[in-house]
Amino acid sequence: MTLSVEDRLDISELLALHGHLVDNDELDRLDELFTDDIVYETSNLGHGELRGLAAFRDMARERAGKPGAPVGHHVTNIVLTETGDGRVHARSKGIGAGADGQCGSVTYEDVIVRGERGWRISRRRITLHFTPAAAPETEEADS
Repeated sequence: MTLSVEDRLDISELLALHGHLVDNDELDRLDELFTDDIVYETSNLGHGELRGLAAFRDMARERAGKPGAPVGHHVTNIVLTETGDGRVHARSKGIGAGADGQCGSVTYEDVIVRGERGWRISRRRITLHFTPAAAPETEEADS
């Protein structure tokens, strides 16, 4: 499979749709973004692994409005890799802005599949970055 320019644009728009739907509380439209059997891995964020669209909706509704919940999800730096069998691996960066003004950076690792309804995310792993990649692990490293 070779990704066309149209496929790349469609997938990029799909990835951008996440922030719009979640931030605007349009959780009933998440089937436009995810497969019904989505695996959403958020262990790094302390939420574990969610399986299925209903589980994701429940988690998003539960977290909405709570301290520390992002009010803005922004995706950038999208890199797409064809993996065959109608699948694409997408790696992107995300910036989350909280109501308290704090921001965080994540990496999204997605498996995206083409089905009857077009491209959808079937698996997502989120990794929150707590320190810069080049940061020393201990103060001893500075000595």
